[in-house]
Amino acid sequence: MKKIVTFLVACMVMRGEAQQSWQGLQMPTAAAVQRVWMAPPAEYGPEPYYGLNGAVDETVVRRDLDRMKSLGYTAVTVQYGYGASFAYLSPEYFQFFRMLVAEAKRRDMRVWIVDDAGYPSGFAGGKFSALKPEMRMQALMVTERISAAGGEVVRRTLKPETVAVTAWNEDAGTRVSIPVTNGAIVWRAPAGRWMVLVVEHGFSTSPTRSDTNPKRVKDGSQSLEDYLDPAATRQFLEFTHEQYRQAVGDEFGKTILGFRGDEPDYSIRGLPWTPKLFEEFQRVKGYDVRPYIAGFFAAKPTEMTEAERRAKADYYDVFAQMFRDGFFKVQGEWCAANHLEYQVHLNHEEMEMQLVKSEGEFFRDMKYVQVPGIDSIWHQIWTDTVSDFPRLASSVSHVYGKPRAFTESFAAYRPEPDVAMARYILNEQMVRGVNLVETMYFPASTAPERGPSPYMTEAGYPELLRYVRRMSYLLSMGRPGARVALYLPSSAMWLGDDRADTAFVATERMLSERQIDFDVVSEDALANDLKAGRGTLETLSGNSYRTVILPGEAVLSEAALGRLKEFARGGGTVLFLGHLPEMISGRSYLEARGATAADFVWAKVEVSAQLSAVPTPPAYPPAAAPGAQVVPAAIDAAVRSAVTTDVWLDTNDAAVKVMKRRLQDSEVYVFLNESGVASDHAVTFRNDGQLVEEWDAETGAVAAMVSTRDEERRTMSVKLGLKPYEMRVLMLR
Repeated sequence: MKKIVTFLVACMVMRGEAQQSWQGLQMPTAAAVQRVWMAPPAEYGPEPYYGLNGAVDETVVRRDLDRMKSLGYTAVTVQYGYGASFAYLSPEYFQFFRMLVAEAKRRDMRVWIVDDAGYPSGFAGGKFSALKPEMRMQALMVTERISAAGGEVVRRTLKPETVAVTAWNEDAGTRVSIPVTNGAIVWRAPAGRWMVLVVEHGFSTSPTRSDTNPKRVKDGSQSLEDYLDPAATRQFLEFTHEQYRQAVGDEFGKTILGFRGDEPDYSIRGLPWTPKLFEEFQRVKGYDVRPYIAGFFAAKPTEMTEAERRAKADYYDVFAQMFRDGFFKVQGEWCAANHLEYQVHLNHEEMEMQLVKSEGEFFRDMKYVQVPGIDSIWHQIWTDTVSDFPRLASSVSHVYGKPRAFTESFAAYRPEPDVAMARYILNEQMVRGVNLVETMYFPASTAPERGPSPYMTEAGYPELLRYVRRMSYLLSMGRPGARVALYLPSSAMWLGDDRADTAFVATERMLSERQIDFDVVSEDALANDLKAGRGTLETLSGNSYRTVILPGEAVLSEAALGRLKEFARGGGTVLFLGHLPEMISGRSYLEARGATAADFVWAKVEVSAQLSAVPTPPAYPPAAAPGAQVVPAAIDAAVRSAVTTDVWLDTNDAAVKVMKRRLQDSEVYVFLNESGVASDHAVTFRNDGQLVEEWDAETGAVAAMVSTRDEERRTMSVKLGLKPYEMRVLMLR
């Protein structure tokens, strides 16, 4: 017994040594944070995206790292680039990379490794096309369309890759599945006009921009791996990560923080496919999807039958599960086993209707990712836009107990931001929970004309990086404070319901403009992953939701419905806006039952009004700032009745945004003025603390503020002035 206890203690010590403090949630006191506040650890960044273009050598690396350090960078994200004097993933490359890591270590800088020679992640610098072509990305495609009139006989010898043949009556919109016998079809068309669709699987890749492509273009010559096959991802790790482990593994979890992925997605002609998909679909959904597949390729959603629309939602559901388990989970687990973090962002985070088709589901993809991310590399965030999408990344980190969420910012902004606008773009993300910053772009100085992006050379840039470093550290400490959850209706979007996307984005804006801090939650989180209490749903980060808002989705699962019902019976508040779900799904959407009002008698319901769509970002150059959202009085009243706020202003001000975090003995509030006009408010907090301080991330100074207490209401109030586009941090001790 004594030996067993000794072994268990040794394992616990080893586990503690393996995980660094920055890799897990921390709950320090405000005083402990303040002691580190002036110069936070290097792990909290920020970092530039460093491209190793040209004849980069030790002299270039030293010069560039010195310049980064002088600007205020404490870490660096490194990617192999065009024109290097050594081949990607060659012994010479890893000899060079070991030198780079050693130089970073001498400067007390940290390193993130870009996991491929460009983007999207997963082509291994062309090795899948060259060495493992059988593991390349695959898709379902309509390869032939055959017109046939009534009475005409259609004869075809089919390829082994054929998965379905369907005849489509162009007049009635009906479908007929054509049987395949001995690799061929012989079919006589009934009366009417028909279109016969032949659907095959085949190798098809999203375009890759590879720095090992001699053409220097983004094309399909270097195929991505089959993201839905875990074996292909393990091969990707063998090509890339395992080679880094052999070369610099002694610095894993120390100088090297982890691997950085970029935009894995299916930007393909057709539908994502892998050889085991139909088998997995049958296991998960309980039916054969192939008779419905041809209908998935209808030119318009209105041309699909209701059964096809539902079966296609089932297809996306299974695809999303397989993408999570085949690609993201494999890498997250490998990084965890090697004391590293995996950080990645997707494509289309601000365009969910596209994301659900090319990546499946944001929360699923990010569940096993240690540092979930988003990008703001073009005009997604500016003073003339409404941009709540960064909350997706922070919400995943909150739901699944991860301390950080990151942004890739600035790469393709036109016009390019100056330092003031760069600060605004980053503030917009930090007030929504993003707390690790990567800036684009810092090319290797291998030629006189090469240098960092212009905004990095401005006089105020080092001050901005010091500001970002302090904010990143502070916002990584403690626990999130959101008590409101907003449901992300991905399943409705799988059904092609763009109304759900419109309602979701509009509700994000409405809550933000009322100073309501909230997290986004997914179907999986509601149905399974959140811990149910009495009238609470608790995240792995420790914040508990007391209100769940569902903005007009078309379908809800029986599992999520049951959990919400128990949540409401325990004292939690569930609010449906716009309209109630029309379907309740079980194992599949195909067999979902119709919903009735009786399914929701336990919830608050406001369906008499709708929120209008958020305007799309204007064309360049930036226009005037958007005005406040017009919210119907009925919706406004319903939200105010459903949500108990922790902070409120003396007068309505849609430009002021708020985020809350909790430390061991204090509460942190971040306020951002999104307007170009200064604001002054009396701010009241639901808190019976003793002291309010302002923490100035610009200078590192901490100063007490004049506050008043209402003992009876157990609140504290302060006067808060915000300059145009200013962000301020208050600490309630």
